[in-house]
Amino acid sequence: MVGSEISMEPLGEGIGIQISKTKQTLISFVVCMVLGILITIAEPDLQVLAEQVPSIPNMVLILCVAVGVGIFLSIAMIRTRKGIPLTKMLLLFYTFIIVLAFFAPSEFVPTAFDSGGVTTGPITVPFIMALGTGMATMRGDKHSGEDSFGLVSLCSIGPILSVLILSICYNPTAETSETVIPVVKTTKEAFEQFFYTFPEYGKEVMIAIFPIGMMMGYFIVSAEPAVHSLKKQVVEVTNGAITQKSVRYALSIGVAASVGISMLRVLTGIPVLPFLIAGYIVSLVISFFVPPIYTGIAFDSGGVASGPMTTTFMLPFAVGACEILGGNVMLNAFGIVAMIAMTPLITIQVLGLSGMIRRRRMLKRVYAEFEQIEDDIVYFEENCIWEMNNLSE
Repeated sequence: MVGSEISMEPLGEGIGIQISKTKQTLISFVVCMVLGILITIAEPDLQVLAEQVPSIPNMVLILCVAVGVGIFLSIAMIRTRKGIPLTKMLLLFYTFIIVLAFFAPSEFVPTAFDSGGVTTGPITVPFIMALGTGMATMRGDKHSGEDSFGLVSLCSIGPILSVLILSICYNPTAETSETVIPVVKTTKEAFEQFFYTFPEYGKEVMIAIFPIGMMMGYFIVSAEPAVHSLKKQVVEVTNGAITQKSVRYALSIGVAASVGISMLRVLTGIPVLPFLIAGYIVSLVISFFVPPIYTGIAFDSGGVASGPMTTTFMLPFAVGACEILGGNVMLNAFGIVAMIAMTPLITIQVLGLSGMIRRRRMLKRVYAEFEQIEDDIVYFEENCIWEMNNLSE
């Protein structure tokens, strides 16, 4: 955290300010693309994901994801410079992602969505968020604070699209792990195998499906380094209107829910795409009813939550559970990072929605009290006039 604060954040903010001063859009586009590629290649989360996908060479997957981040970092720069609403861009790109997902091999759809989450870790998040702040600061208009968020969310879209396109063009073959089944010759040996292994497997299933897994998801997001950078910047940009505590709780609840659903998928084999489609539809619908700053924070939070702690622990956790249960790792285990990146989009925006509802209720109470005071004043004035009339008589 100290290293990122004294190096990546000032560097990103300084580059953002200089890019905003440059009037040549092409040069700014190329600079952002190169920076996006370089910082993504250095991201440790992406290295972990590449090791977990045996059917695609590591460097092919890493470069593909890096190019996706670079392109969308450049698109995010143009969006900040032109003041394009974030909600419209998210709606457009996620619609394209969902359509493209139906043409990609089903085994690689979860991997594609996971790649969008792993690219937002301790290297990329402080730099990209500071870059966005630097670019938005130079505009100086009333929407500059809102537009300082959203770069991380757009940069998470690039890897999803690039991996989906890679799976269609590259046509990789999914490799799955096989569970070794012991050979038994008699019913007695079969019963002994069942007797000795049932408690162990039962314990693993209990850990996977019951709230033990959700508790790990709830607490692990608090250990994410990039989450602390996000919370700090949210407080600074909103002048304390959005507290670190509320962001932490919203993220923890979202990640806990996503891990629970992912463990259910490991057990039942339910595809990840219906959950992702429903989640992104809900989050995009809510974005039209909350202040734009909450939408930017929410979509950035989705990428931040899927950092090195989550990726290096929860993804192998899901893979191990799936292998023991004899499921398809590519279909059932992968997708957990994508779920972790998706649920904060809903919880953070629900946080903003609940804040709006509370403020409206408070205003109604204040207006009601003012109306009561006005009625009391009118009543007091009428009584005074009546008393003065009586005295004059």
